[in-house]
Amino acid sequence: MKKIIAILTIGLSMTACVSEDINTDPNSAYTTVPGSLINYAQKELSDYVNTPSVNENNFRLTMQYWQEAIYVNESNYDFVNRNVSNNIYTDNYVNVLNNLGKAKELVNAYVPTIAEAPAWPKNKKNQLAIIDIMQVYTFQMLVDTFGNIPYTQAANLTAYPLPAYDDASKIYEDLIVRINTDITNLDITATGFKTFSDGDKYYNGAIAKWIVLANSLKLKLAIGIADANPTLAQTTALSAIAAGVMTSPANNCQFQYLSPSPNFNPLFENLAASGRDDFFAAKPLVDYMNASNDPRISHYYEPKVDETPDDPSDDIFVGQEVGKSGKYSDFSSIGAFAYTRTTPGIILNYTEVAFYVAEANARWNTAAAATSYTTAVTASIVEWGGTAADATTYLAAKPYDPANWKKSIGEQAWVAMFNQGITSWNFWRRLDFPVLVAPPTAITNAGGKVPVRMTYPVLEQQVNNSNWKAASDAIGGDLLTTKLFWDKF
Repeated sequence: MKKIIAILTIGLSMTACVSEDINTDPNSAYTTVPGSLINYAQKELSDYVNTPSVNENNFRLTMQYWQEAIYVNESNYDFVNRNVSNNIYTDNYVNVLNNLGKAKELVNAYVPTIAEAPAWPKNKKNQLAIIDIMQVYTFQMLVDTFGNIPYTQAANLTAYPLPAYDDASKIYEDLIVRINTDITNLDITATGFKTFSDGDKYYNGAIAKWIVLANSLKLKLAIGIADANPTLAQTTALSAIAAGVMTSPANNCQFQYLSPSPNFNPLFENLAASGRDDFFAAKPLVDYMNASNDPRISHYYEPKVDETPDDPSDDIFVGQEVGKSGKYSDFSSIGAFAYTRTTPGIILNYTEVAFYVAEANARWNTAAAATSYTTAVTASIVEWGGTAADATTYLAAKPYDPANWKKSIGEQAWVAMFNQGITSWNFWRRLDFPVLVAPPTAITNAGGKVPVRMTYPVLEQQVNNSNWKAASDAIGGDLLTTKLFWDKF
C-alpha cells in the first residue's frame, strides 16, 4: 500500500461544527473528533464511488454507458497511463479507511463525562458499528475491484508499512461476520448521539436507518459470493431479507452535495465546472434503450436533435461506438442530472437492493422471483422520473424469463445501474449479461475482452513488491483478464 503517513483530516466546509480553542490546529488528528473524520470519510467515499474522473473511476466507460469524446485511453482499457489503480488505493485506503480507523481509535479512547456515562455504552457501540459498516462497504468494494488485497494489515502504516495481502474469499467471510456483529450492536434506544451525528451526512445519526443499511449491505455481500460459496450466500441473504432491507427510496444511503464549490457533485465537477466536453453516450446502451422504448433514456441522455423541446417525438438518441472518439455535437450528451450541482451521491440505494432481492429469489425462492424482478425494474423506472404505468408497459416487452433468469436480471440491472458503474460491473461479471464486446482498439493486455478486474497499483510493484508478487501469483496473475474468486462463469 502507498507509503502515506499523514491521516487526511482536511477541514472542508461540510465537516462537523466542533468548538475548538483558537490556539489549536483544527485539522490536526490530535484535536479532531470522530464526527469530523466520519464526515470527511463519507464525502471521500461518495466522491470516489460517484466521480466520472478518468483518473479514478472509469466504470461508466467499462460498462459501455459513456464514451470519451477525445482522449479514448480509458475506453480502450489503458488504466496505467493515468495510474488509475494508484488513485483507487489512495481514495479508499488513505482517504476513507485511514480516517475511519482513526475515528474508531478516538471513540474507543473517549472518556465520557459523569452526565454522559449512563448512556455511553450504547452510544459507543452505535458509533463503532456505524464506522465499521462503512469499513465493510469499502473493503468489499476493494476486493471486488482487485481480488486479494491488504486487509488484516491494512490502514495501519505504523505497524505495517508494507502490508501483506489477504485471500479475497476469506475477507468476504470476515466481512459477513463483521456486518452481523454491527447489526447486533446497533441500538435504537441509545440517546445523546448529537456530537457524532453532526458528522454523519448519510443518515444524521438515525440508527434505524443504519440498521436497514447494514442488512442491505449484508445482502449485497451474500449475493457477491452466490456462485463461489452458495451455502453461506443463501443463509446470509435470506437472513438479511428477513431482518429488513431497503424497501423504498426513503432508506437510500447517499451523500447530499451542496451548490457551492468544492462541495458540488463530482459529476458536475467533471462535466460542467471543468468547461470541457469530454463525455457523451455510448452506443451499446443507447441502442438497447432505443430498441426497448425505455422511458429512462431521456433522463440518462440528452437528445442529439431537439428542434422543439416540448415535443419529444423528434428526440433522437445517438451513441458512439466504444473505443472511438468523435465530435461532441454528433452524439447524445449525458443527462441533466450530471450537470446539476446537488445531485446526491449514491452509496447504496433501494433500486440496487431490489435487484439483489430479485437475484436472491431467482436463486433460492423461485416462486417469488418474477414479482421481485418486476419490483426492481419498476423501482428503477420510478427512480428516473417514470411511473408505475410506464413500468408496466416496459415490462410487457421485457418479462421475467425463469429459464434464463441471469439474462433477465443481468440486462435489466445493467440498464438500472446507469449511474452506479462500480455496482453494474459486479452484476455483469457475476451474471454474464449483457453480452459486452471489447472494442477492436482495446489495449493488448485486455486480451480482446472487457476487463474483469483492475490490475494492482504500479506503486505496489515498486514499494511492496514481495507482497504484490505473492498476491498476483495467488490469484492467477495481475491481469485485467484474471477472474476474481467469485466470478465463476
